[in-house]
Amino acid sequence: MPPLHGTRVKNQFWTAPNQITLLRLIFIPFVIIAVFDGDWFWALGLLVAAALSDALDGLLARALHQQTLLGQYLDPLADKLLLSSLFLVLSFVKKIPWKFTVAVFSRDACIVATSIVLYAAVGFRDFRPSIFGKINTACQIAAVFFVVLSQVLPAHWVFVLMKFFLYATFTFTTISGVHYVLVTGHRLREQGKPAA
Repeated sequence: MPPLHGTRVKNQFWTAPNQITLLRLIFIPFVIIAVFDGDWFWALGLLVAAALSDALDGLLARALHQQTLLGQYLDPLADKLLLSSLFLVLSFVKKIPWKFTVAVFSRDACIVATSIVLYAAVGFRDFRPSIFGKINTACQIAAVFFVVLSQVLPAHWVFVLMKFFLYATFTFTTISGVHYVLVTGHRLREQGKPAA
């Protein structure tokens, strides 16, 4: 049984969408280096390439019918690692105020810790993303993009959008965190009810 499971995971690993997702993971250190070096054109280019690869792997997964369990975990993990890394390094180089980065990391740390504890204690696995979590991720992507773009194109409208999406990130980080706690508590209670 284990060899068969290993073969299945290996087959999922080599699908085109998952290979593109892995390529996005490879982008991360290069984006970080570009930000620390102040090479904003290169950082912006890599960020756009990562966004395009994210859209492409989703399209390919649907078009080629290669939606896999591995991809369901790998894709959001790649997005989260890229965004978290960028929030961190952009705060280190003083382009994003630390309060936004602390809020993002605090929410993610609480969600991960809660998921691990619930899975270990009661085997709870229902951690579907909410609409607020998806909006939060979209706001984070936009915020990072406009922060980097503002270093390449210091136009007023870019700064306005940068501020808007940073505060939108802070707002939806808080909302999605509270919503996650409430929804998870509800699902946990539903799981504990005896079947009718």
